Amino acid sequence: MSIMGIFQNESQFRLMRETARKIFLYALAEASIAKAFARQVHSERGVLRVCDDLYDLSAYGRVFVVSLGKAGHSMVEALADQVGAFSLEGIVASSVQPAVQVRGFRYFLGGHPTPNVESIRAASAMLKVLDAQTASSLVIFLISGGGSSIVEKPIDDEITLDDLIATYRALVHSSAPIAEINTIRKHLSAVKGGRLAQAAYPAQQISLLVSDVPDSTPDALASGPTMPDSTSAEDCYRIAAAHGLLQSFPPTTRELFERRALEETPKSDDPAFVGARWWPVLSNQTAVEHASVASKEAGFAVYVDNSCDDWDYERAAEYLVSRVRELQKETPRACLISGGEVTVKVTNGGVGGRNQQFALACAEKIVGENITVLSAGTDGIDGNSPAAGAVADGTTLERARAKGLDALPALGSFDAYPFFNALGDAIETGPTGNNLRDLRILLTY
Repeated sequence: MSIMGIFQNESQFRLMRETARKIFLYALAEASIAKAFARQVHSERGVLRVCDDLYDLSAYGRVFVVSLGKAGHSMVEALADQVGAFSLEGIVASSVQPAVQVRGFRYFLGGHPTPNVESIRAASAMLKVLDAQTASSLVIFLISGGGSSIVEKPIDDEITLDDLIATYRALVHSSAPIAEINTIRKHLSAVKGGRLAQAAYPAQQISLLVSDVPDSTPDALASGPTMPDSTSAEDCYRIAAAHGLLQSFPPTTRELFERRALEETPKSDDPAFVGARWWPVLSNQTAVEHASVASKEAGFAVYVDNSCDDWDYERAAEYLVSRVRELQKETPRACLISGGEVTVKVTNGGVGGRNQQFALACAEKIVGENITVLSAGTDGIDGNSPAAGAVADGTTLERARAKGLDALPALGSFDAYPFFNALGDAIETGPTGNNLRDLRILLTY
């Protein structure tokens, strides 16, 4: 797929905004789950190959699939396409309705970014079926981002759904990085931090991962339901204290912290992990690589800098804009690509998300400059808005003023979506059925 054809007789700024969009959409298309499964998962004559491993499906008394996360539907469909005639059964939990349902599967519509009743029903159904597996069973876990809230059951029955939602909101609206948020989620959950793997023991287990967490912390994906947990209860107490979370927690959650009564999660020496394998099939790095290909094809000198992963959005905006200005001195057509996520501590209830907030912060810094900034989520969902993200450039604030829009109130009230939507600069893909974290693309010209 070439993007060179976009160069038409348009204004330079409009052209670069469209170029940034094309680069992002190319990366989305090439980093699809269907393409990843076609490369790494294959079945022939009843033998399933997953990366370097082979499984004779007919040798198992039961093959059961558990798929959870924003990419839950796409992963099940991709697996079913590869397995073909072999009949699969399982449970799927995602935050969106499936376009089609695969025969043999039960479906649950879990909540995101906070759990709902279906989240708890999905977790209960998974635990019940997994508890019934034996040593002759094969359990295939398909895990993607968003699973932390989509499938959930409190470890303590005293924690109600309302308490659980309040706890999640306190975590999401804090300034804690996602890895720290997931550390606490694991220790409050009956399914996270390796506890689904414990439930499936003694079955043989495979986990296929579509990751929205840093490559160095794979057990943070969906809060690591099938992996040994590298975090501890002590970490939870430290994180809660560092971010002042206790006063935001409901009484049932706060009481567990105050009594230091959190149960420890299973570690690498737990028997549940002896027959378990984990295979990452997609990650943010895949999206970064394909964005790099598209940028080079468009004639840019490409640089990748992921160092601002999990930074506050304002600090990340300052850093990346300064970095791309330096690159602009070396080459007039530079493309700086940054993967991962920035953090936003929401204090007002506007409509937007971290990507649009980041783009608007950049717009304030690049007024009049030949710089274009795109920031968008590969899941197609940015915060509580219908957009995946937004694109901004040196003309954004001037064009906004012409429409009677003011960037400062939008930035201060975390209300970036109406601002970018009015300019035609919101990026709306709809839910992509994938989740590989965010991409930030900065172009100079």
